[in-house]
Amino acid sequence: MSHPAFSATTTAEEVASAFADRIKGKNVLIIGTSINGIGFEAARVLAKYANLVITGYNSERLKLSQEAMEKDFPTANIRPLTLDLRSLTSVPKAAAGVNAYPQPLHVLIHNAAAATAEHQLTEDKLESQMAVGQIGPFLLTKLLAPKLLAAATASFIPRVVYVSSNGHTFGPGIDLNTVEKGDPEKYTTMGRYFEVKSANVLSAIELSKRFKGKINAYSLCPGAVATNIIVKEETKAALQEFGKLLYSSGVKVT
Repeated sequence: MSHPAFSATTTAEEVASAFADRIKGKNVLIIGTSINGIGFEAARVLAKYANLVITGYNSERLKLSQEAMEKDFPTANIRPLTLDLRSLTSVPKAAAGVNAYPQPLHVLIHNAAAATAEHQLTEDKLESQMAVGQIGPFLLTKLLAPKLLAAATASFIPRVVYVSSNGHTFGPGIDLNTVEKGDPEKYTTMGRYFEVKSANVLSAIELSKRFKGKINAYSLCPGAVATNIIVKEETKAALQEFGKLLYSSGVKVT
């Protein structure tokens, strides 16, 4: 839904404040919450009202995110969960932990990404970007679906949110022949990124169809945000080539 007071300059904190009565007391799981990332900021502002589970593959960095959020909101209820989306062993383990929580799960937000400069395979022989951005989240959603369904009430429909990008419009869609392992001969960072984001959009559409109103799924474009991705050496060159960074200063231009 839209809000008449929102604009391109509206902050996440302002949005959370506007819907505080709907957020308060909800249990939200956010995937990918590194400091200076979109997931971190979403979690930070939700922490004022909701009960959070935040994830990351690095437990030390995850602790830093938790401490930063609790510094802003000392009474926040934040539970860290180690989750490596590159591993099809880690995902079920994390899902089992969440399913063991006595509280219901109202919202699942997929925000993790791994924009690698070179074609890489995970331990499960999956291309890394697709594993982190789509395959791991798909498996996690499947394993947590019963818990999401159990959170439904007469006034609330559980939801799954994919942080996608309008970048999906720049790509050719998805090649089902190479979706798992990718094509090392044709691999580019941005090309694979566009494919992953297309998969996110299609997953949200199909989830909504299959759950027939019992779970609502959404995909969104967060806009151009100068997150920690612009300081990573493996992604800077790709962003510069695509026109999203100035070569000289590294300042984001769009």
